[in-house]
Amino acid sequence: MPSFDHRFENRRRVLQWLSASPLVPYAGLISAAGGVDHPSKLSQLEAEAAMIAKPEDAINVFDFEPVFFKNVPPAHIGYMASGIDAEMTLKANREAFSRYYLRPRRLNDVSKVDMSVEIFGVRYPNPIFICPTGGNKAYHPEGDVAVGRAAKIGGHLEMLSTSASTSVEDVTAARGAPVWFQLYASPKWEVAEALVKRAERAGCPVVAVTVDRVGGRNQETFFRLRAGDTRDCKTCHTPGVQGSVKRKPNYDGIDLSGLTNTQSANMTWDFIKRLRNTTKMKIVLKGILTGEDATLAVSNGVDGVIVSNHGGRGEDSGRSTIDVLPEVVDAAKGKMPVLVDGGFRRGTDVCKALAMGASAVGIGRPYLWGLGAFGEPGVAKVLELLRTETQAAMAQCGVKTVKEFTPAFVRKV
Repeated sequence: MPSFDHRFENRRRVLQWLSASPLVPYAGLISAAGGVDHPSKLSQLEAEAAMIAKPEDAINVFDFEPVFFKNVPPAHIGYMASGIDAEMTLKANREAFSRYYLRPRRLNDVSKVDMSVEIFGVRYPNPIFICPTGGNKAYHPEGDVAVGRAAKIGGHLEMLSTSASTSVEDVTAARGAPVWFQLYASPKWEVAEALVKRAERAGCPVVAVTVDRVGGRNQETFFRLRAGDTRDCKTCHTPGVQGSVKRKPNYDGIDLSGLTNTQSANMTWDFIKRLRNTTKMKIVLKGILTGEDATLAVSNGVDGVIVSNHGGRGEDSGRSTIDVLPEVVDAAKGKMPVLVDGGFRRGTDVCKALAMGASAVGIGRPYLWGLGAFGEPGVAKVLELLRTETQAAMAQCGVKTVKEFTPAFVRKV
């Protein structure tokens, strides 16, 4: 065994070599007290990395965020980035993933990985769907059209918001395939009916009814950044319901008289029954966060649910969607697909949800970062990175098809 002095001399030589290395400023390997072990250098390297100049330079989806912040006006940044109240739920959506770990299986042939999933008889080449987000022209002039084209490249399921800044017809054309229509029903049945009929005429096979927006919300990040925005926002945003839908073409031609807002505080299960008798589209409820409501969804003939807390913008309960997912999947008992969104940023995040029983996983803010940064090419690259990471994570788990995932592949710390 080498003597202590000999081992110390070897350590001294290593430290001398490291002190001359160009990696030292980035990795922080040397301290005044001697060598320090930093298991991961990633955070510091990311913090000191130059802003990407083109989508191809991106290593992960987070590389698009600073470019988005550089390109987009403060009020629009605030609207995209904000949660509600203290933003506990917004933070929980991301932090919760660190409490789950994957359990890879070995000696399985994963030379060919099939990421495809089937939902309502339609097969998609990957399990990552485009969440509905409103006002996308606030981030890039092409808005939802750019998103639709990028979704087409990767074959992604796309959901379009009622509040989109592009019509459902134009987005369907850009996507080159039917999209799902997300519905803000409003307090007035006639408004909901008109929106649903328009979506159905446009070829939408599914209406995703948002059930978690029933009133106002305190978006502090948005309000603070808006206060510092020097532009005259009134040129685009005028008070009242008519003013709020002026740039939302899905409302064109719909009588909104008598409405003071477009939220649905009066929605009950009777609305879902009435909707069932009105449309041939599949009905999915977006915003389910308890097993009890998933059970009611089954008993009320709902076709599917999306576990969602509106990206931390509904209520500030502090509970993440990945924590809720197993409860809802158990309650659904395989009788309907369970989709999920909220905080997904990595392929390993996607795989954890798939192992818990999710039929598909939704992405929101990351593709908006790509949109605001570079338009369609930015969105396409964000989605490509997520597909690449997901495929790699599946292979590392020893899984060659999504159906092979079971709850045994994931555990909570």
